[in-house]
Amino acid sequence: MKSGILILDKPYGISSAKAVYQAKRLFHFKKAGHTGCLDPLATGLLPICFGEATKFSSYLLAANKIYYAVAKLGIKTSTADSEGEVIQKRAVPALNFNQLRAVADTFTGEITQIPSMFSALKYQGKPLYQLARQGITVERKERKVKITSIVIEHYQDDELSITVSCSKGTYIRNLVEDMGEALGCGAHLKTLRRLGIGSFEAAQGVDLNTLSALSLEERAGFLHPISSMLEDYPALTLNQQETEALLQGKRISIANHSILSICLNETAALAQLIDPEGNFFGMGLVEASGYLHPHRMMATKEEEG
Repeated sequence: MKSGILILDKPYGISSAKAVYQAKRLFHFKKAGHTGCLDPLATGLLPICFGEATKFSSYLLAANKIYYAVAKLGIKTSTADSEGEVIQKRAVPALNFNQLRAVADTFTGEITQIPSMFSALKYQGKPLYQLARQGITVERKERKVKITSIVIEHYQDDELSITVSCSKGTYIRNLVEDMGEALGCGAHLKTLRRLGIGSFEAAQGVDLNTLSALSLEERAGFLHPISSMLEDYPALTLNQQETEALLQGKRISIANHSILSICLNETAALAQLIDPEGNFFGMGLVEASGYLHPHRMMATKEEEG
């Protein structure tokens, strides 16, 4: 079985690591890894890279994401989600769409967040949520994230539904809690579903139960090619001699190639490398000076599933 990417629809109640383990068993791959952690309470898209695809997972980790979230207004919890203990209750004021929209707008753009102690971010090799459950709190640095848009989907009975488009590293539970404070009543995250990551959409997701009922050959049909997570990068088709040189770790000259136009305002840029048969074989670094260097390459012999 060729390396590829599974767009798993992660179920509620299991960790991303457990989801990867179960998927790896179904596909019989030795190497596997996800491209963006989802908490156990979250569902939705969890891309899993198998085999050689794991070499390129960082490109999808950096991709923008889309979430559908339901916030419960008036109640703050110790974890900022529905699994924590209630630590504060406040009356929810009468709110209309314009008020909700105005608050959402204040969180649109570049903002700073302090990661929750109940996030999967690691401290000295341990996830923060493990430390939090032991009653340990450590200092976390602020990080800048970008919220492209917050769409108000529905508001009724103190529950607010929103769709958030955001950069990597955005904590939706933090956003919900902060929006609750801005509304004057507090809030926590009730449910969360990831609808999109990079170019992948919700309709492409497949769940573990569906996969379990299929043969190994049928499961293979759900694997996406490695290049599908690299669509934001230009593709450069090379001849056989150029392909072999790059696979040997050599740089080559592409001074007359039109792809150099992507470097006009940069010192270097990344590009997908395509062999004469149309197969993706790695990522290259294009210099404005006209040279192409191998950056991250496929193995010449793929792991078999």
